[in-house]
Amino acid sequence: MLLTNKNRLVAMLSAALNSLAQEHGQAEPPAPRLERPKAVEHGDVACNIALQIAKAWQMNPRELAQALVERLKTQAGYGALIDSCEIAGPGFINFRLSNAAKTTVIQEVLTAGEAFGIVSATANSPKAMIEFVSANPTGPLHVGHGRQAALGDALANLLATQGIRVHREFYYNDAGVQIANLALSVQARLDGLKPGDPHWPEQAYNGEYIADIAQAFKGSPADVSSASAENRLETIRQFAVAYLRNEQDIDLKIFGVQFDCYYLESSLYTDGSVTQIVQDLNQVGKTYESEGALWLNTTVDGDDKDRVMRKSDGSFTYFVPDVAYHTSKWQRGFEKVINVQGSDHHGTIARVRSGLQGVAQKRGWTIPKAYPDYVLHKMVTVMRNGEEVKISKRAGSYVTVRDLVEWSGGVTDEMNEAERALALQRGRDAVRFFLISRKADTEFVFDIDLALQQNDENPVFYVQYAHARICSILQQWGGQASELMAADLSLLDSKAADHLLRRLAEYPEMLATAATELAPHALAFYLRDLAGDFHTFYNADRVLVDDPALKLARLALLSATRQVLQNGLKLLGVSAPAKM
Repeated sequence: MLLTNKNRLVAMLSAALNSLAQEHGQAEPPAPRLERPKAVEHGDVACNIALQIAKAWQMNPRELAQALVERLKTQAGYGALIDSCEIAGPGFINFRLSNAAKTTVIQEVLTAGEAFGIVSATANSPKAMIEFVSANPTGPLHVGHGRQAALGDALANLLATQGIRVHREFYYNDAGVQIANLALSVQARLDGLKPGDPHWPEQAYNGEYIADIAQAFKGSPADVSSASAENRLETIRQFAVAYLRNEQDIDLKIFGVQFDCYYLESSLYTDGSVTQIVQDLNQVGKTYESEGALWLNTTVDGDDKDRVMRKSDGSFTYFVPDVAYHTSKWQRGFEKVINVQGSDHHGTIARVRSGLQGVAQKRGWTIPKAYPDYVLHKMVTVMRNGEEVKISKRAGSYVTVRDLVEWSGGVTDEMNEAERALALQRGRDAVRFFLISRKADTEFVFDIDLALQQNDENPVFYVQYAHARICSILQQWGGQASELMAADLSLLDSKAADHLLRRLAEYPEMLATAATELAPHALAFYLRDLAGDFHTFYNADRVLVDDPALKLARLALLSATRQVLQNGLKLLGVSAPAKM
């Protein structure tokens, strides 16, 4: 139902309720809520307010509902908005909107265009940071990072539709043991070793990309033969990190994801943030020494056990810079922060939040105990040719994002530049749509064979084809968009048209709910349903009929549907092709 129609009906119901409350000497009643009945035959919207308040009012729910309906009918504009209403069951009120009210969504969409359902941000709008991907620069991006990229980018777009100023951030873990292992891996390759050799380091990375880094390092300005062993290893480390950061940037570009800021973990050490955090936590009594290590008392904040901050060798555990990093987020004014991470990060939530509470205590801040929010996703299983794919030549031990995009687009070495670009676009569309099409906390099987199919079984093809088909119909018509605004929409009285109108009108509220619940999959579900309603309408009601008025009305409905399909796909980072 169109958002403005909903607001009008809620306002009418509220006025009628308040009037009845005064008449019966009751306190101000709660605001009525409207829901869409599961069965279409029950109406367009339903309200159960009579059931909610009947006991307090000491009235029979059906009688109260009837009294409310009678009072409602006296409201100005009721007849234009409501075609009929009835009392159902123990006291539900089912409403059927008038045809004029239902069809207003078409003009709303055609007038607003890309802005339909969008709340514009202002300079005073709330800010939110979404941190996602945040891959260690120790190798290519894997499919888990791809799921984060798809989820995080779509979620950022959804929040922006609600008037929120969104900041996208990538946190580079460019310090610690894993980075040291990266440098040792490249050094081993430079020394002529390869995986499986007797002296190949046990902790080394085995992917072919390590050999690529070593090859790139040879003869580069960084390769100074006179350098000491220690300096050479540090030079290798810096070179390898820069090389892999560039490779990840290429993958992100192919995937169509951009960030506002890349934040380096190493900066938290060089600017003293980590040291200051430890001092703050020491000073508020949240730490203690035991077994030669420094511990953080996280059990006081609900963790199952206390956590080591500084190990006996003097090095910090990985969650300490995490606390410093999130302190920076708060200092930068981001009171709303959402981290999109793999479910294996679940254990870090309690300790990061506990550390932040200690810092807040020391600095006099009021940080919510549930800060930051988390969207945790489960892993992705990749199937190709009916078999699970566990490794790739590029990474050695896992499937990369680039592999997934190229496989899903059918990229081959024989393609020319233009063909490759189109194939990469198809692959990106498929990967992004597929990875968003399930709730983040559910495991997902990515079927490459399905992504390559050009039929209704492929969900992204199904939605994109609906858009392309509408574009084709509008092109066949060849008229001007201004003509559609003058269409007689009262002619849209078929069952198939009604379903499509109802679905279009749900779009703004769906966006708001998906943003609030941090659920971008809801948008993917919606687009599939919208495409399905369109295909049903197209098969039931011929559009390019001889009757000029009827043709124009149906074209207007299709034009609005095309616009909403395009808008929704754009939020998911998926293209809306005019031809397929």
